[in-house]
Amino acid sequence: MNEKFFSLPLEKRQRILNAGYRVFSENSYKKSPMREIAEEAGISKALLFHYFHNKKELYLFLWDECARTTIETLTRYGCYEQADLFEAMERGMRGKMEILRLYPHMGRFVIKAFYEKDPEISAAIQESYHRYFNFKADAARMRMDPAQFIPGIDLRQMYQQMYWASEGYLWEMIQRDNVDFDRMEKDFSQMMDFWKSVYLKKP
Repeated sequence: MNEKFFSLPLEKRQRILNAGYRVFSENSYKKSPMREIAEEAGISKALLFHYFHNKKELYLFLWDECARTTIETLTRYGCYEQADLFEAMERGMRGKMEILRLYPHMGRFVIKAFYEKDPEISAAIQESYHRYFNFKADAARMRMDPAQFIPGIDLRQMYQQMYWASEGYLWEMIQRDNVDFDRMEKDFSQMMDFWKSVYLKKP
């Protein structure tokens, strides 16, 4: 891609990213027109191709930007330094809601990209996803103190189930036209309380 993209004002970069997330989240990769992305971003199609040489480059940049933004935000929220797994997950959910306020179509794009079957991009998406998930899972497990959980529990399986449940809930909520962030915070707190009651060792 053209490095001049990063010299654009933040608002303009966000507008281009949001346009890409919206169009790609509502169409398959092949049927997502670059023209529509350019029009929504308020730039010419030629200028869009000046920043991103082709559709694949833009698509994979958007995917990588999701991971970069998520890691940067969760780091700022202190998720990766928490000794308490549940505290880290609560901070993580608050961080993800901040991201959705800035990029309301990012969540849908991530799910759409994950299930995209086009061979031009699917392998790169899957490789990146598993590398990113393993990074998060390993970071979480390194902080876990097995003594705080019920005896004999499989920590890897526990983390995967909680991760899948929270991501599934997030996916369900972002399908709605108006995301209710207050409800999301309340519902997620209830999920955390339930998991604590199931997995933590009783005092």
